[in-house]
Amino acid sequence: MRGNPAILVPYFRLLGAQLAIGAAAIFARYALLGAGPLAVSALRLSIATIVAALVLVLARRYAKIGTRREVALAFAGILLAMHFATWIASLLYTSVAISTLLVCTSPLWTTAYDVFVTRRLPSRSYFGALLLAVVGLATIALQTAPPAPIAGHAALGDLLALAGALALAAYFVVVRAAGFAPAGGASLSTPAIVTRTYAWAAITLIVVAAVAHQTPPSFNNLPAWGGIVAMALVSQSLGHTGMNAALRYFAPSVVAMSTLLEPPIAAVLAAIIFSEPLSFQTIAGGLALLVAIGISLRITPQALPAT
Repeated sequence: MRGNPAILVPYFRLLGAQLAIGAAAIFARYALLGAGPLAVSALRLSIATIVAALVLVLARRYAKIGTRREVALAFAGILLAMHFATWIASLLYTSVAISTLLVCTSPLWTTAYDVFVTRRLPSRSYFGALLLAVVGLATIALQTAPPAPIAGHAALGDLLALAGALALAAYFVVVRAAGFAPAGGASLSTPAIVTRTYAWAAITLIVVAAVAHQTPPSFNNLPAWGGIVAMALVSQSLGHTGMNAALRYFAPSVVAMSTLLEPPIAAVLAAIIFSEPLSFQTIAGGLALLVAIGISLRITPQALPAT
């Protein structure tokens, strides 16, 4: 690794992606000032789809794939729609720190998939990192949460955030198998994958938002539109696209583990912007998560050939 600095590039990309996504909860709070969670999610994915399609055209990375892979990526898009709809809705009922914390439990579910479905048992070191992460999560979760925009429904917010974590974990698994796995044929470029999955997610959310009668914010609501555009361009186009690219170099469980960076990032930003308290428990739990991520990234990266 010392002789080839390029080896570090995937790690820096993954770190940058998590920084961009860590700010998503802040952007979402502003977006929710003018529209419901389904409308916000639909607009976020629609803008991100346009950006991804432009990148695909400029990069000339067109690819014709079989029907089976196309259907798999469409299913991944639906999972992505579920992730955003449930998680953004959770921010109405619980704090930024707790919502982000719970939606980042996807490593638990990807590890369960590895163990019970693919029969791949992670190393002892990975289980040690996961245990340390659970301790960090519990440390943060056991503190008293500040009031949410809609008070009295914290349990609903927690369940919505957990549903978002499950959907994201399933998304990682499906994209890894359909987009990058050699068994699926030639590996697709990241722009080709995200253009398809973002588009399907956007279509799904537009339909569901229309059925639920959730409309976009008024054009004079600048904070809401600012939050939506920031989610699309920063958190989605840079953050989630970066995570998709990381699946080329790391196993889904590692990418999912890296999402545990998001709670400390979100907690710090919420403390600064919304005056949500940043307690000693949050700091201690965040440090435990950082150590756990460092261990998992050190011991379990799985490189795939770049395309």
